[in-house]
Amino acid sequence: MSESIINKVAESGLISFDLEELYPKGEIKIFDLKDYLFMGLILKEKDFRAALQTTDWEQYKDKYVAITCTADAIIPMWANMLAASYLQPFAKNIVFGDEKKLIEIILQKNIDTINVDEFIDKRIVVKGCGDVAIPESAYVAITNKLRPVVKSIMYGEPCSTVPIYKKK
Repeated sequence: MSESIINKVAESGLISFDLEELYPKGEIKIFDLKDYLFMGLILKEKDFRAALQTTDWEQYKDKYVAITCTADAIIPMWANMLAASYLQPFAKNIVFGDEKKLIEIILQKNIDTINVDEFIDKRIVVKGCGDVAIPESAYVAITNKLRPVVKSIMYGEPCSTVPIYKKK
């Protein structure tokens, strides 16, 4: 007498949601204003503009770019705007901040584009482990996005979950 193995997880109707699928796909580059400072401290407008004009902007083509300044210097707001204006025709997306901030912003943008209609009254498991470190902000964002429409939200893996929300 042979008994067939039943996959209870597959039969449970759980939908596994992997935030890694929303992670920025492509190269991330940092545009550091410190490289444009006089003596590593001061931004001189004329020199800054001249340096931007001679920068090879092709290196940023189709990349995610974070504009930052890693030097302890006071940077006028227009400098960030000017750098962004040069980057815009080349970069896939530009943000102000470091790589972590860029990843958070792109994940939020990708979460915002999700059509929640396919998740109405479904049981969702937001995957907790993976190959890529997902920022906590993405877990909060996906919870906010899905909670109004789903039947339940869990965290972890379908075989071992932590309940987050259940519609009453």
